[in-house]
Parts: sequence; C-alpha cells; structure tokens
Amino acid sequence: MSKKTKEICTVVSQECIGTDIYSLWIQTEEIASEAVPGQFVSLYCKDQSKLLPRPISLCQIDREKGRLRLVYRVTGQGTGTEEFSRLQPGDTIPVLGPLGNGFPLGEAKGKKVLLMGGGIGIPPMLQTAKETEADVTAVLGYRDQLFLDKEFQDYGKLYVATEDGSAGTKGNVLDTVREEQLAADVIFACGPKPMLRAIKAYALEHQIPCWISMEERMACGVGACLGCVCQSTEVDDHSHVHNKRVCKDGPVFLSTEVEL
Repeated sequence: MSKKTKEICTVVSQECIGTDIYSLWIQTEEIASEAVPGQFVSLYCKDQSKLLPRPISLCQIDREKGRLRLVYRVTGQGTGTEEFSRLQPGDTIPVLGPLGNGFPLGEAKGKKVLLMGGGIGIPPMLQTAKETEADVTAVLGYRDQLFLDKEFQDYGKLYVATEDGSAGTKGNVLDTVREEQLAADVIFACGPKPMLRAIKAYALEHQIPCWISMEERMACGVGACLGCVCQSTEVDDHSHVHNKRVCKDGPVFLSTEVEL
C-alpha cells in the first residue's frame, strides 16, 4: 500500500475536454511519486459547508515532474466538482492521496489484456494502459461525445462504443468485444455498476481473470466511515460482515470477490 499524504497542491493547468468533462493537472511534492494506476486522490473544497472531500481517480501520473492529471465530470451547480472546475493555474487545493489499491499490473505482464472503461471510468484506464507491459487493447464506452480516445492510441489498439452509434460500435463495450471478436488473457475494467456486472459475467463465462475498479460514492476515503461498502463473497475483517470498503479494500477488486 502506498504511503498517503495530505498536501496543498498547486494547479498547473485546467481545460474543458468535453461537455462537463475537465482535465486538471496538479503539482504535488510526494503524492505523484507514490501513486500507481487505479488509485485515486481526495480533493477538499474551499466551501466550508462541504465537509467531505471528493474522490477523483488518477488519469495520468508524471513522477518525473511530480504531477498528477485528474479528469472528472462536473455533476451539477453548487457541487464540489463545479467548484474544482473554476480552478485556475496557480490556485492551490488540499489533496489527500494516493488512496486505495491500483490494478495488479504484474498479473497482465506479457499477456493479452483488455482494458475496458465506461464514461468517467475511462480516465483511470489511461495510466493503466501506459504502465501495463502487455499486448494492450482498450475498449472505451461513451454515451455520445468522445474524450481521451486519441491518447489511448499511444499505448495499444483502441476500439470505442457509443450508445447513439455516432462512433465505433453502437452499444456498449461488450458489444464491441463480441463484434470485433476480441480475445484476452486478463481484463481490467472501470465504469458504472451495470457495465461491471456484465463484464464480470462475461469474464466468468470465458474463464478470464478480471479486475474491476468500482465507482462507489466515497466519504472519508480511508476506510473509517463504512460509507462506501459493497457486498463481498468473503467476511470483512473490519466489519465482520459480507462487506468490503471500496475506498480502502479497493477500488480495484478481483471480480469474483465482490457482488455487483
């Protein structure tokens, strides 16, 4: 587990890369050097009425320059993410991280790996694609508007699916996998629960080891509050029930460990 740090980070740049989708680069002293693909950070609002930090997954990690890229969706007016979208270069923001467990890249080394991302589950797959020493195929699912897709082309083969059929396969990521007859030894995935449920079933059917990153709403981010528990197949050592804490035990799980 990486050492987590709370530090005041400086905004390097920010741009809007799609409807309500923002790309934020922040400078960190320690967090970037500890971070691995699949982890997240918690960002704190300046608005004192918002006590809990907002978890955002790591899209890119630049350890050399000590920077992190966070790609997130603004979820509405007056929200923490809307506040973050107004950050300008030079602004500062308190950040806690890196948090959670990342993807087990060693399990994919030298193999055929399918990286599947859906919606705002796409950003954490970019650094995963970059650091996975394997034959990488990325399958990205969108409602309509594409973002980050061109950047995935640097790290392997790319396929996309859109709900409206405006690009790639009309449908979801598994429709693309079937249409293109894509094969894999290992699957890494992140996205909404219905997508992960379908991928878990597909992986079981084809006997493919599969790790999924869950997007539960988190509160404390460090495993204390139990606000983000998911059902597990095993009894949790902390709560002594069939639960796992997404923020601390995850967000990445072997798909057979959790109920979706």
